[in-house]
Amino acid sequence: NESPFATANMNDKAQEPPRSLVCAIGSEETVLSDEDIKAKLIPFLESLGPREDILILPPDFTRFHSQSGKITQFISEHYNFTPRAKDDAPPSKISKTSEGEDVSIKGGSDTEETKPPKIQILPALGTHAPMTEEQIKTMFGEELAAKKPNPFLVHEWRKDVITIGHAPSEMVKDATNGMVDQPWPAQLNKLVWSKRNHDPKTQPHKSLILSIGQVVPHEVMGMANFNKNLFVGVGGVEAINMSHFIGAVYGMENMMGRASNPLRSILNYASKTYLEKELDLWYVLTVMGTNKITGGLEMRGLYIGNDIECYNRACDLSLKVNFTLLEKAPKKVVVYLDEGEYHSTWLGNKAIYRTRMAIATGGELIILAPGVRKFGEDDQVDELIRQYGYVGTPAVMKAMEDSPILKENLSAVAHLIHGSSEGRFSVTYCPGHLTREEVEGVGFKYQDLNEVQKIYDTKVLKDGWNVKKDEENGTEEEFYYVSNPALGLWATQDRFKETEEKTERNAAVSISSQQVACDGSGGVGGWEKPPV
Repeated sequence: NESPFATANMNDKAQEPPRSLVCAIGSEETVLSDEDIKAKLIPFLESLGPREDILILPPDFTRFHSQSGKITQFISEHYNFTPRAKDDAPPSKISKTSEGEDVSIKGGSDTEETKPPKIQILPALGTHAPMTEEQIKTMFGEELAAKKPNPFLVHEWRKDVITIGHAPSEMVKDATNGMVDQPWPAQLNKLVWSKRNHDPKTQPHKSLILSIGQVVPHEVMGMANFNKNLFVGVGGVEAINMSHFIGAVYGMENMMGRASNPLRSILNYASKTYLEKELDLWYVLTVMGTNKITGGLEMRGLYIGNDIECYNRACDLSLKVNFTLLEKAPKKVVVYLDEGEYHSTWLGNKAIYRTRMAIATGGELIILAPGVRKFGEDDQVDELIRQYGYVGTPAVMKAMEDSPILKENLSAVAHLIHGSSEGRFSVTYCPGHLTREEVEGVGFKYQDLNEVQKIYDTKVLKDGWNVKKDEENGTEEEFYYVSNPALGLWATQDRFKETEEKTERNAAVSISSQQVACDGSGGVGGWEKPPV
């Protein structure tokens, strides 16, 4: 374990608060308790000194398992914004390093005797629908949910934003292999950007921004969180559209599980150029793993810092914890989508993204989706998905050329590309609230949820390999089960190595003369041979 006050830059001045990497603890076997989290989090907050204004950026309910809700509660309790648990003692101003030495916290304030700061909580929705009252209560606790005035704000990605600068067009052109040659707009929620300024007469200290979230393999960004929480989570429509499109053009299978990639480089440029110079912004990142015996989630790592070192450390552990390499490709994969977490294919298609590098060619993906009732997270995107469908990259790219509306909604274009198997395997959706006509209309196969759950009973299935026996015929079927696709990435060694060795950056959109349209992805599109 490292000291919570270790810094990545040994040249930092001694009198300054800890900079860069403040906390980096965790391993593949680590299990961090609430007390362990507080032992690192509270001294860090004390080291920052008194604050009058704090903005917290946690994820929304789709990242419930990140423990971000719990960490937000701990922060709120520390500042006396909400009552501290009865058995919690006030935070000490003395912390111990891993060597057992006492370390005094400079700039700390006795929060028991000071007026609580103003705290606002802006969930990083990105393109997602706003959180419901019930979701807020479940994720952040009753005290915060009932707080008056309401500290929770709603980010509206189509109108609540400001462009704070641009990443050079050369970076975008390189990331898209020349398909897009224009600057990438760095956009933020207006409230976030306003925190760079304060009036010392009414607010003596600069506003503090705490970005909280889980690092895990991600289909668009390679690895989730860090500055994605800012530029996508509370970003604007132009930036989100272009970033999703860049990821799709570069190729999802070339992105997932890779912390370093052209799209992340664009965000890192904007982060270094604008965020780090203007905002007092800190990241609190978690790595979550699954207990192999109980199936319960456990925190494997906690990382706190204000630059990319914090993120890189979390990525290193996440790839060890959340990335599963299979020795053989399953011919059938069954994925369950939690009813409270997944209510659209925009969210639920993680079942496709996270398992596509594992499924055998000609195999089948069955998605059990009791909560799915729509396709897009907003009405406009939902309509576009219904109109164009998950019909494979070439067909979507052609539709984009002919459709001004699609050109204005590049995130929808990217989503349609990501959601197609390109005909390599079939996708069968079993939604709780969509009809056969709706599901087949967008290019997926359909089966009745209740009937399929009789065959694949999620109450008895275990994550990983399972065997279904047919007593009448005396046969057995082996399949692979994933209880929550958001928690990891699955691939075979050969397929992951193949994507690592690719040199053509436009592999996801190149069209070979040998590709032939087929009905392998539900009857409308896909390809008999994957792009080469």
